[in-house]
Amino acid sequence: MSTSKITVRSATTSDVGSILSLIHELAKYEREPASTVEATEESLLNTLRFTPPHPTSQNLASCLLAFAPSSPEPVGVALYFTNYSTWRGRGGIYLEDLFVKESARGQRIGKRLLGELAREVELMNGGRLEWSVLKWNEPSIQFYKLLGAVVMDEWHTMRVDGKALIELSKVGEGIEGKSTTLM
Repeated sequence: MSTSKITVRSATTSDVGSILSLIHELAKYEREPASTVEATEESLLNTLRFTPPHPTSQNLASCLLAFAPSSPEPVGVALYFTNYSTWRGRGGIYLEDLFVKESARGQRIGKRLLGELAREVELMNGGRLEWSVLKWNEPSIQFYKLLGAVVMDEWHTMRVDGKALIELSKVGEGIEGKSTTLM
């Protein structure tokens, strides 16, 4: 199947239900219980960048949706945001999630979504497109390698969330009697 028959577009507010559904499908694919998905339609409306813009959105991340020729509903999603490379002195894109419905795999939809993101990096004169992949997800790892991606074995992903995040946020309190706001 030609990637030119696949439609890719930015998400609109009317897509929120479909985006949330794809997130739940992704959680199932990643062997996570449905209860781990905290996203809601409201939280997506308040955090994602939409075309046209939503008045309450913080525009923290963007979303591309992919449609197969015969499908009125999206069959693929890419959720991403900009990042920055201090060594390169340029921005880039971090792909938070890429998911294609099982019924639509093998139609080059994932490749098309990644191609759109690579084009976006080029347009911003960015330095790189990067993402994480679960170690057990060998089919995806091989797919990404075919596209020219390299595994960054020397890096570990670090995360602070939940109670640890709350405790860490208190570390800056009281220093010289001030708390700073970064953004």
